[in-house]
Amino acid sequence: MIFTMRPDVYFSNISRRSHNHCLGSLLEKCGDHFSEFRDGAIVGIKMTIGDEKSTANLKPELVRLLVEKLKSQSAKPFVFDTNVIYKGQRQNSVDHLNLAYRKGFTQDNLGCPYIIADSVFGTDSLSVKVAFKNLKEIKVPSLIKAMDNLIVLSHITGHIMSGYAASLKNVAMGMASRAGKQMQHSSLKPTINIANCALCGGCIESCPVSAISENSGKAFINPNICIGCGECIASCKSDGVNINWREESNIFAEKKAEYACGILSRIKKKVFMNFAIDITEECDCISGDDPRYIDDAGIFLSDDILAVDKACYDVLTKKTDYFSRNGKIKAHLHEFRYAYEIGLGSLDYNLIKI
Repeated sequence: MIFTMRPDVYFSNISRRSHNHCLGSLLEKCGDHFSEFRDGAIVGIKMTIGDEKSTANLKPELVRLLVEKLKSQSAKPFVFDTNVIYKGQRQNSVDHLNLAYRKGFTQDNLGCPYIIADSVFGTDSLSVKVAFKNLKEIKVPSLIKAMDNLIVLSHITGHIMSGYAASLKNVAMGMASRAGKQMQHSSLKPTINIANCALCGGCIESCPVSAISENSGKAFINPNICIGCGECIASCKSDGVNINWREESNIFAEKKAEYACGILSRIKKKVFMNFAIDITEECDCISGDDPRYIDDAGIFLSDDILAVDKACYDVLTKKTDYFSRNGKIKAHLHEFRYAYEIGLGSLDYNLIKI
């Protein structure tokens, strides 16, 4: 599907205002975009808190402004994220939630629950059939298949593989199960880390094609049988499965677009908000307390995920040449074009300044 009408992208310029004031103005002027979120509607707010050392992630007091608006319309919001596949405090829901509470994402501060969508160990993973060039199925938590109402809050950052991270990445990676994250990151099949394998049997039991067996007291993955689904990664509790991160950057970009398209096609009402504030060179997963390398721009809002990402990118490239001068991470440009080709959204837009 090719989009012929230009969607509106609303832009609340920071212009010496506080982040809260900037968001408040946007919520007030764009009230129509939230009008369907009312009268008992359960609304998922997707965002990430970043890892332990990240300080640039969106703050709970900012999210609360949106939560209060939804509650004033008798909607029932909740904030959610999924577990990650790399080492850190978000590999399982227990550590993930404890980290969230330490960073202030409590029910008292948010005004609503914060939940992890893919179960304690990230094993809640359902297959959804798709028909794209790279992927014929995607793997998502069961929550995603049941969700009707979604608001995506994305903190704009650079990214080590794609160069630019916004709403599309937040949906594609952040709303996939752990197995789905592996599918996007690599076409290569996982292997066993002999030093860490405790032979707990979790990977053997979870493998859908019986590619894993015991060999000399350790798990062994038969590469001739393995289909690269990543279920073993989610089931392993001892970091005993090696994750293959190597993927050609343009293929990585295409898989993200395919995942986002497959996920969003199942959800009825969607709003996307990009926060171009406290922008770091790396994503919140690894940025730590990095210096901000682009001046704050403001907050963008649209019903079109591709339009809001492209509008934000266009505004930021007027402030810095970072995205264009770093030759090894231009996958986002290919991602924009491919996302348009598969019908994810529009590359043209009307920018409405607030």
